Amino acid sequence: MAQFRMNRRTLIRGAGSIAIALPWLEAMGPSRYARAAGTAGKRFVSVFQPGGTVIDKWRPTGTETAPVLSPILAPLEPVKGKVLIVDGLQMQSAVGEQHQSGMIAFLSGTVQAGGGTGYSQGPSIDQVLAGRLSVGKKLQSLQVAVRWATGKSHGNLSPINAVYFESASPYSPIPPRLDPQTIWSDLFGTLGTTPTTGGAAGVDPVAARRKSILDFVDKKYVALSARLGASDKQKLDQHLTKIRELEQSITVTTTTTATCKAPTKVDTTGYNPTSGLKSADDGSLVDNSTDAAIPKVGQFMMDMIVMALACDMTGVASLQWSDSEAKHTFPWLNLMNHHHYYQHDGGFQPTQCQQIDTWYSQQHLYLIQQMAAVDMGGHSLLDESVVFFGSEISEPPTHKKLNMPFMLAGGAGGLRTGRWVSYPNSPSHNGLLVSVLNLFGDTRTSFGTAQYTNGPLANIV
Repeated sequence: MAQFRMNRRTLIRGAGSIAIALPWLEAMGPSRYARAAGTAGKRFVSVFQPGGTVIDKWRPTGTETAPVLSPILAPLEPVKGKVLIVDGLQMQSAVGEQHQSGMIAFLSGTVQAGGGTGYSQGPSIDQVLAGRLSVGKKLQSLQVAVRWATGKSHGNLSPINAVYFESASPYSPIPPRLDPQTIWSDLFGTLGTTPTTGGAAGVDPVAARRKSILDFVDKKYVALSARLGASDKQKLDQHLTKIRELEQSITVTTTTTATCKAPTKVDTTGYNPTSGLKSADDGSLVDNSTDAAIPKVGQFMMDMIVMALACDMTGVASLQWSDSEAKHTFPWLNLMNHHHYYQHDGGFQPTQCQQIDTWYSQQHLYLIQQMAAVDMGGHSLLDESVVFFGSEISEPPTHKKLNMPFMLAGGAGGLRTGRWVSYPNSPSHNGLLVSVLNLFGDTRTSFGTAQYTNGPLANIV
């Protein structure tokens, strides 16, 4: 029997030009990349910033319980009591291409598949936690990114920019959402309203239209599934699950309360969320308008994450400030070359990297303070959450992954903050992933590639 082949664009046209992308299937041709000591956490947030850090300007001084913040971490002084600085870990599972392997291992703890050309070989912790924290909610998880897929990935999903991976095999990568205006409309556009125009009372005609489109696509892809091989069928079934989650996000309603209210909508005119589609491998094509809007868009994204959690739309949210190339400029810092240029493309420039890293600390401060300001009934949103901050490398000029710059914030699961914990002998960061899972009542002792896990880290709770 002849092998079934298909054309991705033809299928999309056959779906009536509905912009719901399929995952890559083998039938389309060869792929380019062949124990909690307190109340268990209720919300998990991950924050990825690219390019590691300038370690001697990042590492605190002082003692474990009385840390003196470094120049890079100094902006966090107002919330020092709410963070745990984790020092001395090695990302041992980052085996593969220099940046890509770190992107993949960051939340999954797995070795890059395909000998340095593929994705993860297991789930990321955010998706594992989504199965525990987001049952019955509007969204399983919310992933957003600012200035994503720059440089060599040209606006497309690739191991250079993938951080989140499905909870079930084949652990497909999950792209983040990029358009802040669409995210706001989808999450908060009908918050607190009961539309009656254009349909039956209490029925939102826009939501009804979206649901009908998803129903159509779902049926079409189910028919396609019967014609695919086992591997492609598994991928498509996982994709169909995501479509059904989209349908649930449309039908689950959220009501405005004193805690849950739409964040202020921000004018992002001039910001192109798909600017990466026009990027150059070396970062030579600069989108000045989009780059200049990064601080404004970033805060808007954080505001939406905070309120999505406060409104109980999801239990898991993630923010990527960029991809591992970060080939965008920083005009508000008067840095007109891209981040990768200052890391190593133009020779390591620690002063400029320190400026960038310090700015990221200012953004981390904003997120932590916004979460701490939300009253969830006698405690804050931050108190019932864990926020995990990290990167894909530690040392920009060498791509080394020793002394990874990790930080936790929040109060869930007995997490003990206000400290700087330094680990001798460079234990694997997989232990930190296990510890984070434990903070949410997941009692496992291993996660990711088995040879790099020796149980949870000591001294987290």
